[in-house]
Amino acid sequence: MSFEAIHSVASGSLWPKASHHAIARFLLAVIPVILSACDPSEPVAYQPEFTSAPISSAQEYIFGVHPQRNPEKLHAVFGPLINYLNTQLPDARFVFEASRNFASFDQKQANHQFAFVLPNPYGTVVGIENGYKVFAQMGNENDLRGMIVIRRDSPIRKVTDLKGKVVSFPAPTALAATMMTKYFLHTHGLNVNTDIESRYVGSMESSLMNVYQRNVAAGTVYPPAWRDFQKNQPQVAAELKVMWETESLPDNSLMARADIPQELVDRVAQLILNMHTTDEGKAILAGMDMAKFKPANNATYQPVKDFLKKYTASIPPDDATARK
Repeated sequence: MSFEAIHSVASGSLWPKASHHAIARFLLAVIPVILSACDPSEPVAYQPEFTSAPISSAQEYIFGVHPQRNPEKLHAVFGPLINYLNTQLPDARFVFEASRNFASFDQKQANHQFAFVLPNPYGTVVGIENGYKVFAQMGNENDLRGMIVIRRDSPIRKVTDLKGKVVSFPAPTALAATMMTKYFLHTHGLNVNTDIESRYVGSMESSLMNVYQRNVAAGTVYPPAWRDFQKNQPQVAAELKVMWETESLPDNSLMARADIPQELVDRVAQLILNMHTTDEGKAILAGMDMAKFKPANNATYQPVKDFLKKYTASIPPDDATARK
């Protein structure tokens, strides 16, 4: 209220019929309140803040996905799957966690940080030995294989042309893009420890970009990451070509930690294995570049164990660890 308004009250102009005594009593009550409200030094009264987010008592489960793409893209691709599980299983809360690189993911899995996890087949074999159990696998046939990519203007024509050159790999523990491609090179005439320089660049996308930027003579990837790269960076991908491909192995698994209640694992498995039968599920699967999940168990990954034995017998272990 302005000083002029207060004066009007005091003069009785606002209440011409009111007694001066009544006006005086009113002013004695009101003016101190008005003046205190105008005092900038007076602390503002606490105003509570409200949120519409409900408080959930559901048990929280961390769901990890191996870094086949960078964290942002992993969230875009696999986030809808986690949201689907949260919608369908309101008594449990699933929290998606991406990792910045393979080493970080491997460490989290080794520390049992993930309740549910989608590792590559190498991580699956390690997980089986470390207290995880397979309950499903990604269902794209022949998608777990390695691809060796060069520039279209590269002079490379045969495997032995890579001798003395640098080749980019995502990480030592990338089964398809590293181990399977190295074994391919080994069986086609190269000593991968001495004939090439292995450069670990952290991701498959980075492996491809190193080829495009001419930092390396060749780089490795696997089919889903290559398709994603072609879709998102078509002009760059057009400058590259797949020169060689390896044979395939069982695709990435879905695993649960041993201490997760079997009843919950069964419910998650049922939902995931039936996603391809609903329109919502089909849309989520399409975003993941796959048709469906398939049933699987620990025995499904015996061919991977067999390959790893063959790999370690052919390529000394220090090659897989010295440049981590």
